Amino acid sequence: MKIICIGRNYTEHAKELGNAIPEEPVLFIKPSTSLNTSSSIELPSFSEDIHFELELVLKISKTGKKISEEDAQYYFNEIGLGIDFTARDVQSKLKEKGLPWEKAKAFDASAAVSDFVSLNELKNKQEIQFELHQNEELKQAGNSKNMLFNFHQIIAHASQYFTLEKGDLIFTGTPKGVGKVNSGDVLIGSLEGKKLLEVNVK
Repeated sequence: MKIICIGRNYTEHAKELGNAIPEEPVLFIKPSTSLNTSSSIELPSFSEDIHFELELVLKISKTGKKISEEDAQYYFNEIGLGIDFTARDVQSKLKEKGLPWEKAKAFDASAAVSDFVSLNELKNKQEIQFELHQNEELKQAGNSKNMLFNFHQIIAHASQYFTLEKGDLIFTGTPKGVGKVNSGDVLIGSLEGKKLLEVNVK
């Protein structure tokens, strides 16, 4: 199982970090050891600035490669929420040197993932609303209609480079509002107003 992540997929988030708006999906991968299905995360010792990034997460339902946008709909039928925990201080130093982001993005337990729900349960698959509260304060509110690259475009693009396998996860990007987490924080992720994810920071 691999976790494919899409960076800078919401215009306002790219702007808040001072990044250019991409012309194609920005891809990076987290290893299976980054998967975190528990209700907690222990802050790593190598960073003083861990950020939350709430995202819609797709679960791939069957193996495929070089998938067309038209056929992408047949490769997923469940959606969940995930938090892409990011060591922002480490990432900034890596970006300055033009180096890969893995140390900042792919560390152990950095991909918190909720349970998944069937897409058929959603009222509007084209406009999926999701939110993150930090200690009961709303920090992020996003809607899939505002993605630069939609689900079908993401799957088609990623599958040109990587074979997608059943059980793979795709983090589809975060909206604006990312911020630092601290020990003792409680992060709550909601999908269409329903709580789906809770992470306690230690």
